[in-house]
Amino acid sequence: MSHTFLFADEAGDFAFKTGPNISKFYIVCTVSMADCKIGDELQELRRRLAWVRAPIRDFFHAAVDKQEIRDEVFTVLGKHDFQIQATVMEKRKAMPRIRPTEERFYKNGWHHHFKYSAGRYVTPDSTLMITVASIGTKRKRVDFEDSVRDVVSQRLKRNLWRVAFWPCQTDPCLQVADYCTWAIQRYWESGQKDDRSYKLIKSKINYEYELFKLGKDYYYD
Repeated sequence: MSHTFLFADEAGDFAFKTGPNISKFYIVCTVSMADCKIGDELQELRRRLAWVRAPIRDFFHAAVDKQEIRDEVFTVLGKHDFQIQATVMEKRKAMPRIRPTEERFYKNGWHHHFKYSAGRYVTPDSTLMITVASIGTKRKRVDFEDSVRDVVSQRLKRNLWRVAFWPCQTDPCLQVADYCTWAIQRYWESGQKDDRSYKLIKSKINYEYELFKLGKDYYYD
């Protein structure tokens, strides 16, 4: 029996309007791996960077890390064997009926992502440990977590699986997911022009799908 670790993050916001600092896309991203050795190396990297007094924060977080820190993290990511799956949703093409609440839209994204990407890393006899980066307020977090559990239970009827929801800073492998999600988000939000970081992980992407690509209607300007 094989065992797979899946770490998940998301990018974008739930604002369905245009304006400054509002994302065009909402992205669900997962990274799958057979072991968590990359997390051990990221911890070693933190110690090495601290020794040379590099500008590190409490944990690796791509959106706020200095470029010199990102370069070091991406170097570690490039040395390890893992795969990336991403579902990209252009928010203006999301029909109002699938986004009456943040939780409903989140669940819809997870449903499509897990349904069509799980076959890339789940086999009939595999067990799956899923760790999802916690999002939302404490009040909403329970609904987000229930959404993921419901989606996974529908897809994995015969596999042994567990789901945990932890803050990104608690597990270095969640920080791997954060970096991959950030690179993909930069690529899509820039109209596929900002590909510096995307190129560094592109070879590891085994599923990347634009969910509303065929949609012709925009539901807000």
